Amino acid sequence: MTELVLRDESLEVLASEWDGLVRQTAEPLPFVTPAFQRVWLKHFQDGAELRLITAREGERLIGVAPLLLRDGCVEFVGHYSICDYMDIACAPGFERAFGERLLASLAADGCGFLDLRGLVETSPTREALLAAAPAAGYHATLEDEALSPSVELPGTWDEYLARLSKHDRHELRRKLRRLEGAGGVELRIVTAAEEAAERLETLFHLMRISNHHKEEFLARPGMQAFFREMVAAMAEAGMLRFYFLSFDGQAVAAVLNFDLGGQLYMYNSGYDPAYAHYAVGLMSKTLLIRDAIEQGRTCVDFLRGDESYKYDLGGKDRRIYRLVLKR
Repeated sequence: MTELVLRDESLEVLASEWDGLVRQTAEPLPFVTPAFQRVWLKHFQDGAELRLITAREGERLIGVAPLLLRDGCVEFVGHYSICDYMDIACAPGFERAFGERLLASLAADGCGFLDLRGLVETSPTREALLAAAPAAGYHATLEDEALSPSVELPGTWDEYLARLSKHDRHELRRKLRRLEGAGGVELRIVTAAEEAAERLETLFHLMRISNHHKEEFLARPGMQAFFREMVAAMAEAGMLRFYFLSFDGQAVAAVLNFDLGGQLYMYNSGYDPAYAHYAVGLMSKTLLIRDAIEQGRTCVDFLRGDESYKYDLGGKDRRIYRLVLKR
């Protein structure tokens, strides 16, 4: 690998190569794609200095570290309240070499403190940076940050049900029968930017009425504007899968997902409590899983949080780590 190169070029110049690199990784993360990060930066960069540090082998792009420098601290682009996972993008097999060059470059630039949040346990970045830290003069501390349940999907719906506990399987089937007996039930899947934009207010409404924490989240300055632009960008990049459960044409639950690398990442959801008798929040996610299996997806990642429904649907915990490096 050639010497690590610091880039002053714009994100837009790098975007196509960067997107292709993310899709080469063992677990492509939607939050690390240029489509997502471009929108996040527009709404939340808030004066921090952007550094897109790249590494190449000849002309081949093998690594991108999207970093922000804020008040003497180096962080990943993103924030844990909006970006469930944060990371670098690196071609498989180059993680250790990129980590060594990255930390050496940051140390040479006088960066004495790195606070890297959102590293999922399967990310090779964690081990690569831990191994590279001493030679670059950094002391590394690794902390548990959060849990992130996900469910691996088999080839058929029946196989999925068989993997659930007897109690969870019985409850799921019972609630599905009740839902299907209600009549006029429809699950609509939206992937196009224009229709997603039209339906976004429905998601906002369902988020507000289903959970006061989500209502507060949406009330943050700039959050709804971010959602509108981000959903359009992810749809245009082919990474949006938006589910709406309706009774007689009225949406009663919605689930916003990112679709990348054969996985669905369940980003946010809401439901109408007036239809709680039909467990529409849980059922919208159940039908989502059934559709994901039929479409050949391999995993549904519920992302951060240990809400009980994630385990009722077969979710198994993965850890998210915070890596702090100090010189």
